[in-house]
Amino acid sequence: MNQTLDNLTAIDDKLSKRHIDLDPGGYFIIYLDRTTSLICAKHFTNIIDDRGLAIDPETGEPIPARGKVERTQYTLFTGRTAKELCVKILEETRPNPVTLLDHAAYLGREFLRAEIALLSDRVYVQD
Repeated sequence: MNQTLDNLTAIDDKLSKRHIDLDPGGYFIIYLDRTTSLICAKHFTNIIDDRGLAIDPETGEPIPARGKVERTQYTLFTGRTAKELCVKILEETRPNPVTLLDHAAYLGREFLRAEIALLSDRVYVQD
C-alpha cells in the first residue's frame, strides 16, 4: 500500500491531538542550539495531581499547557544526535526523569525530528 506524504501527515496530526497522561517524572522543552549544532532538552520537574494536572512543585500552582511559563529547568540535556540524547536521558541518568513508556517513545520521535531539522537547516517546533 503506497501512502502519500499528505496521508501520513494527516495520521500524525490526528494522533498529536489524542489524550496522553502526563509523566510524574516531569516534562521536556526541546529546542535546537544552531551555534553549537546541538539538540537541547530542558527537563522540568512537576507533580501530577488527582485531576491529572501538572503542578509546579515550587508554587503548588497548575502549570499552564499554553503560553509562556517562567520556570527554571531541573536539568539541561544536550546531544549531537537523537540517539545520543536518548542514551544520556533514558540509559545513563539516574533516577530516570522519564517514568512512562509512552513519554520515552514521544521523546525519541521528537529528538529524531529535531535532528532532521538541525541537519536540513529547517525550523523545529516541538509537537
